[in-house]
Amino acid sequence: MFRIYVERKPGFQSEAASILGEINGFLGISSVKGVRYFNRYDIENTSEDVSRMAALRIFSEPQSDSVVYTELATDPADTEIIWEYLPGQYDQRADSAEQCLSLLRESMRSTATVGTEPPRVRCAKMVILSGNVSADEVTKIQKYLINPVDSRLAKAEIPETLEMKTEVPADIPTVEGFISYNKKELDAYREKMGLAMDLADIQFLQSYFKSIKRDPTETEIRVLDTYWSDHCRHTTFNTVLKDIKIEKGPYAKLFKESLKNYEAMHTDIYAKRKDKPLTLMDMATIGGKYLRKHGMLDDMEVSEENNACSIFIDVHYTTDEKGNPLPEGKEETEQWLLQFKNETHNHPTEIEPFGGAATCIGGAIRDPLSGRSWVYQSMRVTGAADPTVPLSETLHGKLPQMKICREAAQGFSSYGNQIGLTTGQVTEVYHPGFVAKRMELGAVIAASPYKTVMRETPETGDIIILLGGGTGRDGIGGATGSSKVHTEKSVTTAAAEVQKGNAVEERKIQRLFRNPEVSRMIRRSNDFGAGGVSVAVGELAPGLDINLDAVPKKYEGLNGTELAISESQERMAVVVRKGDVDKFIKYCNDENLNAVVVATVTDKNKLTMKWRGKTIVDLDRSFLDSAGAVHTAKASIESPAEPHDSPLVKPLDSVAKVLGKCASATGEAGGEQPSAEQIKDAFIENIRDLACCSQRGLQERFDGSIGASTVLFPFGGKYQGTPECAMSAKIPVISPRETSTVSLMSYGYDPRVAQWSPWHGAQTAILSSLAKITCIGGKADTSRMSYQEFFGRAVSEKTWGYPAVALLGSIDAQREMGCASIGGKDSMSGTFEHINVPHTLVSFAVAHDEAKNVQSGSFKKSGSYIYLVQIPYSKELAPDWETFKKNSNALYELNKAGKIKAMYPVGAGGIAEAVTKMAFGNKIGVQLTQIPTSATIIGFHRNANDTIADLFTPQYGSIIVETDDDKFENGGFVNTTVIRIGNTQKDPIISFEMKGVAPLPKAEIKLSDLYEAWESKLAKVFPPVSSVKKEENLPDWAKAEHASLGEARAKANTFTTLDPSKAKPRVIVPVFPGTNCEYDMARAFNLAGADSHILVFKNRTPKDLEESLEAFKTEIEKAQIVAFAGGFSAGDEPDGSGKFIANVIREKRISDAITSHLEKKNLILGICNGFQALIKTGLVPYGKITEPSAETPTLTFNDIHRHISRVVWTRMVSAASPWALDASVLEEKPHYIPVSHGEGKIFISEQLAKELFEKGQVYSQYCDENGKPTMLEPENPNGSAFAIEGLTSPDGLVLGKMGHSERTVGIGGYTEDLIKNIACNKEASSCQNLFRAGVRYFNS
Repeated sequence: MFRIYVERKPGFQSEAASILGEINGFLGISSVKGVRYFNRYDIENTSEDVSRMAALRIFSEPQSDSVVYTELATDPADTEIIWEYLPGQYDQRADSAEQCLSLLRESMRSTATVGTEPPRVRCAKMVILSGNVSADEVTKIQKYLINPVDSRLAKAEIPETLEMKTEVPADIPTVEGFISYNKKELDAYREKMGLAMDLADIQFLQSYFKSIKRDPTETEIRVLDTYWSDHCRHTTFNTVLKDIKIEKGPYAKLFKESLKNYEAMHTDIYAKRKDKPLTLMDMATIGGKYLRKHGMLDDMEVSEENNACSIFIDVHYTTDEKGNPLPEGKEETEQWLLQFKNETHNHPTEIEPFGGAATCIGGAIRDPLSGRSWVYQSMRVTGAADPTVPLSETLHGKLPQMKICREAAQGFSSYGNQIGLTTGQVTEVYHPGFVAKRMELGAVIAASPYKTVMRETPETGDIIILLGGGTGRDGIGGATGSSKVHTEKSVTTAAAEVQKGNAVEERKIQRLFRNPEVSRMIRRSNDFGAGGVSVAVGELAPGLDINLDAVPKKYEGLNGTELAISESQERMAVVVRKGDVDKFIKYCNDENLNAVVVATVTDKNKLTMKWRGKTIVDLDRSFLDSAGAVHTAKASIESPAEPHDSPLVKPLDSVAKVLGKCASATGEAGGEQPSAEQIKDAFIENIRDLACCSQRGLQERFDGSIGASTVLFPFGGKYQGTPECAMSAKIPVISPRETSTVSLMSYGYDPRVAQWSPWHGAQTAILSSLAKITCIGGKADTSRMSYQEFFGRAVSEKTWGYPAVALLGSIDAQREMGCASIGGKDSMSGTFEHINVPHTLVSFAVAHDEAKNVQSGSFKKSGSYIYLVQIPYSKELAPDWETFKKNSNALYELNKAGKIKAMYPVGAGGIAEAVTKMAFGNKIGVQLTQIPTSATIIGFHRNANDTIADLFTPQYGSIIVETDDDKFENGGFVNTTVIRIGNTQKDPIISFEMKGVAPLPKAEIKLSDLYEAWESKLAKVFPPVSSVKKEENLPDWAKAEHASLGEARAKANTFTTLDPSKAKPRVIVPVFPGTNCEYDMARAFNLAGADSHILVFKNRTPKDLEESLEAFKTEIEKAQIVAFAGGFSAGDEPDGSGKFIANVIREKRISDAITSHLEKKNLILGICNGFQALIKTGLVPYGKITEPSAETPTLTFNDIHRHISRVVWTRMVSAASPWALDASVLEEKPHYIPVSHGEGKIFISEQLAKELFEKGQVYSQYCDENGKPTMLEPENPNGSAFAIEGLTSPDGLVLGKMGHSERTVGIGGYTEDLIKNIACNKEASSCQNLFRAGVRYFNS
């Protein structure tokens, strides 16, 4: 056993500083004067030589870390807290360390004793607190640092072994006498076993076993409890509603008409069928069935497989199969499936935020992935209580809201970033009710060519293969746990229900299923989510014989029940023909995946499971699929508050407080006029409110550009100040194909409206989601939708009424618009003790279109007209859907015709919020000349124009438009619904210039003041920039351009045009565990005329590792360019980036091959994670492989100590490298370059930096909009020394850079389609085609 402690050196101690800040600030413990933070590692089954080398190459970096071996000397007066994951919890750091150790041992085999047993690692975290800290304070700190759901205090002693001690499990018992239990005994058994099923279900279960005259096994009861859980079988949504009553009130007529419409649709669809009672599930699905019956949903894929919402679309190719551009009008078309899915992980995220949120997005990905689609973009919409409140306001038995919000964001982003998924929009919705239970909601969008997806019915003799990760105790009870009542006690006893995701493993499955040869072998597929083997395999065919002994395990000691219901992530079950088994498993192994046969399809119509050769489950399919006993309920729909008291007609509370008597938009204010100061304060409070404030510090944690398909970056305008209202990305065709077809996705939901009236909440959610589709250039009335319902537990007629009336509202909206919801997810356990979540129906809308039609939200120029396109509401506050349909279609056509410059929806903060956010992106001011009566008020009251409150009411469905057309209102809209409200102006202010009898005062509000207020609200929860003080003035040598740059620019017009008929340089792109930019890198080189090849590096076994090292060596020898793509090398663990790749490069065969490659004057490129590997091996800046030392440069954690995804400006510094010799690279104006990294800060001595600048080895720098290099955030996103972004070797053959130049190139180099909401500003260029420069080097 070998133990090491790793501590950051001064200047790198951000974790320690962060913990001290939270102890002193958030916890209010001032007695702690200092914090030291360590990572502790115990290493087993490696020799001392290997362990000592690992301490320097794997577990630490000499530039930033200090290492202590075996024992750490501490001051007796200090306090130590050491903690580690619970046994069985997945630890990515330990897993990655073990992978790196196996690799290191292989490379040292010829020079040292290395050991033969697989290496084992256990990690722990340790803090040492200095100061006079009391025992109570230590307990408080421990409680804050250590979540008992996944972690525990660790012992200080070195353990004898890291092997998990497991006992041989006993055989699965039969529950003797079960069929004889009376009602009381049954209920007592249910309680004792902690089952989620109720008494009626267990009585129903008993009846079945009585009928077959035997007692059940314990496994059968657990499997049925899982199968019938609310999570798996939607028991709440399938409860029969015997009666729906409607209370008297101002909305009774509206609700009765709504119920009548539903009942008429029900009769239309089902006629006189008795087996289709009224249920919430029927309400949730009838819209799609009705519209399909009436010919309005012909694009939906109908299949027995129900992996995700799935529609047919035509994808337009702009290149042929060889990558040759197709002329406009001659594009080729292919039918694809567009799939989308929303998923919640509310219960797991509430109790263990990181793991719960990570597996939320992991689970959302696996649904369309199991449908054989490539998941390429996600959206995250979460619900939380106010995270800015002090610790003292935390409910007993709950985690602090700030901790939940931060750690959930870290979990979701960590998983999504690692798997290589673009997150196009991140929004956290705040409402006091979410203190009951967090809403952790992820939606994804995916696509695949239809011809590669087989939808076939499994036949007798077909084989079920389980592929992916192993099975452990993590996740056992997850489905039933999320279905149970949530109490203070349940929060602390749910450890097994929460898992840690392994994104690296799931990425492998994505790559596998993208292979058409593999996809066509799969007859049916199911992902492993709730219920584990019992559901994932159990749902694939009516008759199954499952061998649980074949299920791969993470460790020994699991019994048959655990193997049957464990929800361990990153696994997939597929049905293939018997003759395809060997071929399929080989494809899995080629992708570095385990795959085993676990079941056979039978003709018995039974689910059978065997363990240790004994049958432990033997259930009739008809009984299993019955979903338990029939449950019935009654619903009563209560009357919401009067229209005058609705949040739809009021400003936000913070604004109303400022406006005082002027806050009413419904006439009560009379002739009250606000002062100029009140108007300014109202704008500032509005944009600072939790409903409107900036979430940039949250969104930037999520990669917004990976995949080289992002059409709208999450924040638009050249200053990235306008949060886009929806997301758009290109369909993920595989290079050398390119496409112009894009998907669009949006969401809609306002908890204030939904809590007042669930019916109106659903209507405005759907209206908002469709308005956002319109705003980004889509056609609202051909959109398809999916809903997320989240309500408190239904325990009374009133609580049944809330989801019922929300769904009635959604049915009306679908019927009126003619666009259907074709999927969704319900979560009906949003209750903690006596508190309920706000009534929630989130609407997701999806459309597809052409990239050229995608519109963004930031104002584009001064002097444009600003119009409001309104959607009036009735006196019962029902939106006018006919007007919305006509107006949104008019906007669609005008946008296609190029008549619109920007569009933005009016939301929670009204017109004021919308125009302010539109102004931020390009710092273009607004002059308001008219304020029309709020659209929500028109039905029962009309204001005189220019009532200040009308600027702040949430007019869902209404849209702000920027245009140069002064007759815009004549564009085919409904009369009187389009009003010019002002114009854009050059001055960065919002000003008022009203005419009329009593005009508003001429107030002016600076955009800079509004922006500061906007960023301030959540700045402590999600800081947008770090607190590190920056040195603004760089030395002259760090501001100078190298002479080579001017020389190259002078010759730029003499560069040869690449000749595709000449030999194409061969590019090898290795894929290591964690690499996720390989497709983007290969595409960029293909577009430049290279011949790209991807090599998957396998390391499951010593044999795989040996074969992969040989294969990589061979590929290097054949290639002219070695391109190390971005990603998270083995999860960028242990605690540092690029280590796995760096250890591959150092392996002797690879090291020799790379040295020989460079001696032949060939090229090497490393971007992001690839750059990290190059700098850590010395290939940059030294041009050769060297051992790291405290003096060598490295890349370390960003100053803000979180992941940053944004578009930065960079400038070229030198052209002394072949990688610079392309006109697009040499442009004098700055480049727009997407960055996405957690460790991009270059650490380098001043002496070496100066030397590199003088030699022309500094390729590029972060700069401001004027091209001036800068140390200031966010322009310099990571605090990189001397603003360095890219470096080369002395001869220029090796280039490493952090920015992802590959993500914004297109056919011919520049493309208008990618990050178009930023790149449309031509002051900088989004094309830095260094790939073409690399190809030119060999093509000249």
